[in-house]
Amino acid sequence: MSLAEKVNVTTGIGWSMGPCVGNTGTTKVEFPSLCLQDGPLGVRFADSITVFPAGITTAATWSRKLMYDRARVLGNEAREKGVNVLLGPCIGPIGRSPLGGRNWEGFGSDPYLQGIAGGLSVQGIQDGGAIATAKHFVANEQEKFRQLSEILSQGFKNVTAPLSSNIGDRALRELYIWPFMDTVRMGVGSIMCGYNQINNSNACQNSYILNGVLKDELGFQGFVMSDCMCLLETDMTMPGDGLLWADGDSLLGPQLTRAVLNGSVPIDRLDDMVLRIVATWYQLGQDDASYPRPNFSSWFRTSTGPTYVGVGSSAGNSLQNFYVDVRDDHHEVARAIAAESITLLKNIKGALPFKSGKEAKKSIMIFGSDAGPNLLGPNGCPDRSCNNGTLGQGWGSGTAEYAYLVTPLEAIQAKASTDRTMVEYVLDDYHYDRINSTAKKTPNATCLVFVSSDSGEGYTSAEGVLGDRVDLKLWHGGDKLILSVAERCSNTIVIIHSVGPVDMEAWIEHKNVTAVLLAHLPGQESGTALLDVLYGSINPSGRLPYTIGKSLADYGPVAPIMMQPGGPVPQQDFSEGLYIDYRHFDRNGITPRFEFGFGLSYTTFEFSNMVITQTKVPTEFPPARPVGGGHPALFDTIFHVTVSVKNTGSIPGNAVPQLYIIGAGPGETVVVGFDIMRRDLSYWDEQRGNWRIPLDKEGNIGAYEIFVGDSSRGKGVTGRTEVVKV
Repeated sequence: MSLAEKVNVTTGIGWSMGPCVGNTGTTKVEFPSLCLQDGPLGVRFADSITVFPAGITTAATWSRKLMYDRARVLGNEAREKGVNVLLGPCIGPIGRSPLGGRNWEGFGSDPYLQGIAGGLSVQGIQDGGAIATAKHFVANEQEKFRQLSEILSQGFKNVTAPLSSNIGDRALRELYIWPFMDTVRMGVGSIMCGYNQINNSNACQNSYILNGVLKDELGFQGFVMSDCMCLLETDMTMPGDGLLWADGDSLLGPQLTRAVLNGSVPIDRLDDMVLRIVATWYQLGQDDASYPRPNFSSWFRTSTGPTYVGVGSSAGNSLQNFYVDVRDDHHEVARAIAAESITLLKNIKGALPFKSGKEAKKSIMIFGSDAGPNLLGPNGCPDRSCNNGTLGQGWGSGTAEYAYLVTPLEAIQAKASTDRTMVEYVLDDYHYDRINSTAKKTPNATCLVFVSSDSGEGYTSAEGVLGDRVDLKLWHGGDKLILSVAERCSNTIVIIHSVGPVDMEAWIEHKNVTAVLLAHLPGQESGTALLDVLYGSINPSGRLPYTIGKSLADYGPVAPIMMQPGGPVPQQDFSEGLYIDYRHFDRNGITPRFEFGFGLSYTTFEFSNMVITQTKVPTEFPPARPVGGGHPALFDTIFHVTVSVKNTGSIPGNAVPQLYIIGAGPGETVVVGFDIMRRDLSYWDEQRGNWRIPLDKEGNIGAYEIFVGDSSRGKGVTGRTEVVKV
């Protein structure tokens, strides 16, 4: 390649200057302009695609199979739409604060869960044919103050740089980098750096983080790209200079050419950038002539439109939308995830499941706008930046366009028509006269109350909320709606669609609130999936991927979002170290409303017969890391643990055994196994700069207590490993 061609491979051609949200330049050799497209739950801006459940919803399944299946069909849809690089999965933010605006795009507030889901997502997307992008690297934990242009637009004229996440090496590796290790191990093709600073150095310009940690220590072989408009020193910059945005701001493009020519950037550095991009393209088999070119436009829905939207029609029009339907039977995967993620938090008085046929409910009353449609249409608000109708996804660049959205009201009405059940509803959250009269209208009726809580990305807002949540309250007066119904209906069931934990204290112990279902963000199959659980065709097996506290204060001083910059460069000290979410609750003896990993079932399970087998004799430190990247010894299996799980109830169900390391048909028993790796037993020694297994007072690797149960604080069985003499 010529110098100009090499630079073109590394540089976006500008916002809306191609069919995708990111488009690289062209070359004379047989290497195409690459199409880069959001996002984590569906191909953004494209027609005829599947809107899958969000990352937080997928995490609530605790199912490796469903995590992989979702990613594989998502990767396949991206490929068939002509997308080369899919901008997902999102594994940062991890959820340091429960108010983080984009927590819902990721997989929960535990690095292990994030890592497993992130790694399987990478494997699935790339098995589907697209290059996966793990984002946002790293410690990008809130929307407020993330990007200078947004900060200035909000009136903070004296701020000169984005927020700095000030964090120690141990917490950095054990919490925030941990999930990225799993994606690198799975061969992720691309990693996107974040807008934020890390210890006062831009994430997309931080040599220690990008070179020392990511490329050397973790052994990352792919390419690093910038987040949109974070035009700094990466292998690829997106979207690049453009007439609409950032004209002349990028350090790549023409400026990179000049830098190479004047010797300030070595040609070897440019060659490494290009090699990482081109090698990833070859690795994924995208050099095959059958790989589709983009067959959609991100910018218009008509078949023909401006070839380069960024300059208008002056450059001519072309055919861009070919309306290729890539969905196949992928709705089945979406429905399975949405159903199996539903987390049963309360179920008394035999409230659930409902019966069908002759024993079906005679009367169901439905309350809340979250049960019904958005009156503007499912895509009526740009990037889903509103909370009208049932909530299926948050807002921002991590969203996708619904081909359809099955609302809970629609699904329940369809079922009621076959069961001859009367259904009445009030979708106005504030029409209390009608709400109250309907709730008490029919004795022995079952009342379903739908409520929600939303958040999203910081470049846009919904109902005055600019990205990050302001509190844990339900939107649209949800607490009052629930209490209004519960005071008049003795069988009130609450269904919550939410981006994260919500404050339930006003009503959770009300005697007439007989059941609570947390349905998370279910995507297009919202109503059908809920119906599966309400009527028992699916036994709920969802488990919380975060802790639900009794108040925002329960989460500690990290919970509130930093709202004032405090100086020209906002400084956010991660002084809590490792102690976020359930770690904070456990360390401080705080009793949550529902602990991490919690979830009920329509049946019961018993754990017994733990067997711990040592498969390798551990050492305090791993062997020397190979030169050139990665450390395979961290993933050596040290112990294998098996536990018997028996279904002690009367109906089939899925148990979700969870293993914690501390300092099945009715009547059937199955044996489940866990591998405990060196990394799981290690901590990052900041003085030695290495992963280290702690020693006891005698200088030996001490015994570990192993707990396997149904949540972080639930019922289960414990065992101990043997002391290993060093």
